[in-house]
Amino acid sequence: MSLAILRSRAQLGSNAPPVTIEVFLSGGLPAFSIVGMPETAVRESKDRVRGAILSSGFKFPQERITVSLGPADMRKTGGRFDLAIALGILAAGKQLPATSVAGIEFYGELALNGDIRAVPGVLPAALKAAADGNSVLVPGANAAEATLTETEVRSAATLLEVSAHLSGSAELEVLPQRRPAAVDSSDPDLSDVKGQAHAKRALEVAASGGHNILFIGPPGTGKSMLARRLPGILPTMSEAEALETAAVNSVLGKPIDLARWRKRPYRAPHHTASAPALVGGGAGPHPGEISRAHNGVLFLDELPEFNRNVLEVLREPLEAGVITIARAGNHADFPANFQLIAAMNPCPCGYLGDISGDCGCSAQRVDAYRGKISGPLLDRIDLHVEVGRPSKQALRTSGPSGEASRDVAKRVEVSRNIQLSRQGICNARIRSNAIEKHCSLDENCLGLLESAVDRFNMSARSYQRVLQVARTVADLAGAQTISPPHIAEALSLRQLDRKK
Repeated sequence: MSLAILRSRAQLGSNAPPVTIEVFLSGGLPAFSIVGMPETAVRESKDRVRGAILSSGFKFPQERITVSLGPADMRKTGGRFDLAIALGILAAGKQLPATSVAGIEFYGELALNGDIRAVPGVLPAALKAAADGNSVLVPGANAAEATLTETEVRSAATLLEVSAHLSGSAELEVLPQRRPAAVDSSDPDLSDVKGQAHAKRALEVAASGGHNILFIGPPGTGKSMLARRLPGILPTMSEAEALETAAVNSVLGKPIDLARWRKRPYRAPHHTASAPALVGGGAGPHPGEISRAHNGVLFLDELPEFNRNVLEVLREPLEAGVITIARAGNHADFPANFQLIAAMNPCPCGYLGDISGDCGCSAQRVDAYRGKISGPLLDRIDLHVEVGRPSKQALRTSGPSGEASRDVAKRVEVSRNIQLSRQGICNARIRSNAIEKHCSLDENCLGLLESAVDRFNMSARSYQRVLQVARTVADLAGAQTISPPHIAEALSLRQLDRKK
């Protein structure tokens, strides 16, 4: 009888709880069993492991093999434990030194010929391994994301390479840590949008304070163009933010492009997307579009065309910055700190109030169309901005129109740094108990704002949103305190409140 113990980690949402792999060889008729709540893919690893061991020239033990994946009450999924199970069998059978696997976490799915295939969720696992002081050995295809962490990383392509390293005959090199600071600057430029000075200003305010924004206007006025240019004026992600975003892609099994790893994500799901597609789900479960937009931008075009039940699932993550997906016996948390930008037409045909005068929608149809977006969701959108048709003169202008994205981004960066130094978060994330401290008003500002509340029948949440936007406008102006012009501009950027 002999026992080998190895370490790995499971994938549970964006978390990576530790898993201990115990391999026990005992007398009796040859048998191979895996215990510890293994899912189908884990149970099928018996055949993959047997094929990989024999193909690599090792002897497969003709004994009773018991593999225990602990803790026993946590579901184990995927082929990520194949490599650890195979090495445990070899170590328990004295074909590898039992002490050689200490302090290392192993990840990788085995092919029948002994090749090691990539697995999802290596980055969050490597981050946890670094915190626990362990090194990791990963498939070559996962090496790039693992080197973003501060742990010791080695990669291998085959089971033979790993066994040669553990036996001391051919050492695998430690891969250097890679956290490139360069950011791919291929975003479309704000100067490509003709005219729309008011909408561009609103976009700058939204980028500066992290505010959600809704553009309302006829087709072809540049709403989608403006949305696509928001990531280009947002501040560069910090390393911590970039790691969080890369971890979500790792859980999805997406390769990490080191040239773009600090580029803010931009997701634009179609209006036919379901609620699980947006928030995540499945048996896994897996992150959805809002988590893929973590620390970046989620663009919802044709907002009223989304199913209302789909839109309502945005309310909680917009406030909390995280989404919890509950399944029978399984709960998973995914980050969802995204900036929402949406676009809609003013009516079903799109031409209400347009200079073309082609709208034939009745008041009832317009109300029903706008009623697809609930009041609580609109309250959580800080800016409501009308985007009209650009003038003929603006369209006639050749070349860039207005400021370039890099110039606007500089002001946004300065304003965001002011916010971080003052309260540690952007203005859109100030909680209600801290608004009075960071968004204090004098009597003139209070009088203006209270008058607007009475006139437009604004909710308490809308009141707070105006304060937060006014604080951002003041930060962009370099002002220490909020003044009436800042309140006035913040009110002007909530068009739907003004039309109640």
